[in-house]
Amino acid sequence: MPRLPALLRRRGATAAPRERLSRDVYVLGLIAFFVMVGFGVVVPVLPVFVRSFGVGYAEVGAVVSAFALMRLVASPFVGKLIDLMGERVVLAVGIGIVAVSSGLVGIAADYPHLLILRGVGGIGSAMFTVAAMTLLLGTTSAQHRARAVGFYQGGFLIGGMTGPAIGGLLATISLTAPFFFYAGTLAVAGLVGLILLRPRSGAARDTVVSDAEGSDNPLVPLRDVLRDARFCAACLANFAQGWNSFGVRSALIPVIVVEVIKGPSSFTGIAFAIAAVAQTLALGPAARFIDRAGRKPALVMSLALAAVLTVAISFTGDIVTLTILLSLYGVVSAFLGIAPAASVGDVVGRRGGRGVAIFSMSSDIGAIVGPLAAGALVDAFSFPVAFGVGAVFFVAASLYSLRMPRTVEKPPVRG
Repeated sequence: MPRLPALLRRRGATAAPRERLSRDVYVLGLIAFFVMVGFGVVVPVLPVFVRSFGVGYAEVGAVVSAFALMRLVASPFVGKLIDLMGERVVLAVGIGIVAVSSGLVGIAADYPHLLILRGVGGIGSAMFTVAAMTLLLGTTSAQHRARAVGFYQGGFLIGGMTGPAIGGLLATISLTAPFFFYAGTLAVAGLVGLILLRPRSGAARDTVVSDAEGSDNPLVPLRDVLRDARFCAACLANFAQGWNSFGVRSALIPVIVVEVIKGPSSFTGIAFAIAAVAQTLALGPAARFIDRAGRKPALVMSLALAAVLTVAISFTGDIVTLTILLSLYGVVSAFLGIAPAASVGDVVGRRGGRGVAIFSMSSDIGAIVGPLAAGALVDAFSFPVAFGVGAVFFVAASLYSLRMPRTVEKPPVRG
């Protein structure tokens, strides 16, 4: 027995304690939840609310596109704002802009005011998105970066599943109630950010976030970031995911359910909800795999599987098969949501706002062009052709990812 304490001391000296995620990661996950709850409340109501102004479906689409378009236009300037003001301030200001514009949407007098307000909201959304991801990647060590991204995205997914249910209840009160609720959840998210996120001075922002990095994590010039195969692969993957998630999945699957499968539109919501649960459950295992095995195998594998599933979905003839395929796609999406972002974090280092902005823009471009192209391809050819074009982008990104170096960061053994 006297030897037991000495044995425990020797084992403790060589074992590496498991590093916890930083407080900022947990706070950002909480902010993501509040943001997405409000967004999920508004999404089902927005088209109906826009139609209440007596406009056509093209004007409804313009409101949706205005938000995404202004996100894209504003993103290149957000990186510079982060350099000047810091992530915490830009994040809070961005959330505030979306909150005020969303509240004003609820009292918009006419369609032009509504369109302008949604565009302004897109600017705030770009500020929040880029600042939050820059802060998340810059305050997490490489060995745990995928776990951090997974936790952050988990906040979005859980909020996204909760929001539509609340939105349905609020819509029974009035069409404007969800917009005021959205403004309220955003106000809470902004306050959480200002109060709980730790402000970082210029000196603090220039230091490494963890000794586990093993280097001083120097600033990386943007030109070097743009030449890095890891960054390019991440942007291609993000573009493909934006194109397929918005252009193919969100725009065409509801049509397939009603016109091909001949089922009620409610089946679409059920299938998407089950797929979202599958994606949420897969986040933890996906993050651990990406941190341990590396970004390259995760990207190559998940992009290839996404291409196969995308094509398979286009030939679905019943709701059960569609739900199974969407759930598998949800699992793959867990990898596609984490691995590219973690790869960007490995490349840009600290204060990587401009690199993160470009990465975010790649998804926005796909989300804007994808729905238009997918609809045109269905009109001109067929559903399989539209889905097949989306799958081509996944294949191209998978092949390009083979150029990435296969590096796996190993946590140090602390003595």
